[in-house]
Amino acid sequence: QVRLVESGGGLVQAGGSLRLSCAASGRTFNNNVMAWFRQAPGKEREFVAGIGWSFDVTRYADSVKGRFTISRDNAKNTVYLQMSSLKPEDTSVYYCAADYGHTVTVVQSALEYDYWGQGTQVTVSS
Repeated sequence: QVRLVESGGGLVQAGGSLRLSCAASGRTFNNNVMAWFRQAPGKEREFVAGIGWSFDVTRYADSVKGRFTISRDNAKNTVYLQMSSLKPEDTSVYYCAADYGHTVTVVQSALEYDYWGQGTQVTVSS
């Protein structure tokens, strides 16, 4: 089993920045793909960004490219999402997820992810 705990959400003005963290415990943190998803009220959960275990493989949703950066620290069992130039449409609950079926390929489908955190709210005011 893997436990994922997100932190770092909050209220920020448009144009501002936030850094989300996701701490993992339980099963080994290596040899997996970690990702961030988000879900706004009344909308489907959507892929935001993902990173393979070897750091050099990342993938981003078009809506966040150039503004968000995903990274991971395997020694600390933690994955991060640095969010900059935030927009009101980025307002969502952000979820951390772990995929142990892949090590390099970052899959965008939520169905491929085995473990999920409880989510952290990000609100961007205009």
